[in-house]
Amino acid sequence: MAEFIFWIIWVLIIASAALVAFGNNLIHSVFALMGTFLGVAGIYIFLNADFLAVTQIVVYVGGILVLLVFGIMLTNQITTARISQSSVQKGLGVLVVLGLLTIILTAVLPHDWVGSITPMAFNETVEGIGRLLFTDYLILFEIASVLLLGALIGAATLARKEL
Repeated sequence: MAEFIFWIIWVLIIASAALVAFGNNLIHSVFALMGTFLGVAGIYIFLNADFLAVTQIVVYVGGILVLLVFGIMLTNQITTARISQSSVQKGLGVLVVLGLLTIILTAVLPHDWVGSITPMAFNETVEGIGRLLFTDYLILFEIASVLLLGALIGAATLARKEL
């Protein structure tokens, strides 16, 4: 059953990525990108990386996609801009993709991936990361938070209108 779900997730990732790449409507492409991001989070869950899966959902689905939707909605009324969606070098792109696919397949196919891996026990990664962040790396965590706060204040100052 787990293998079936794994392949369903891969089909979701590939189909939604194709919709992103070849879609003509920007809103449809953004929602297809959400499917791709959720599929990648599903793969992280299969890899026992629950922290990365949650981070993928919160940062990319919750942040980046909302930013893209707002950007599309706010610039939708611009009628003077002409955007070309035609690809100029499709032949070169196909050759590069086929070359990369050949390299990846020659590295992946010779191995017996299923037979060589023993099932791992599920270990929560969030607890270990949290313990490290608040013990060994607490000073670095606080420095990063102050740096991000400074960047936020600087961005707000730059965006503020002069009185």
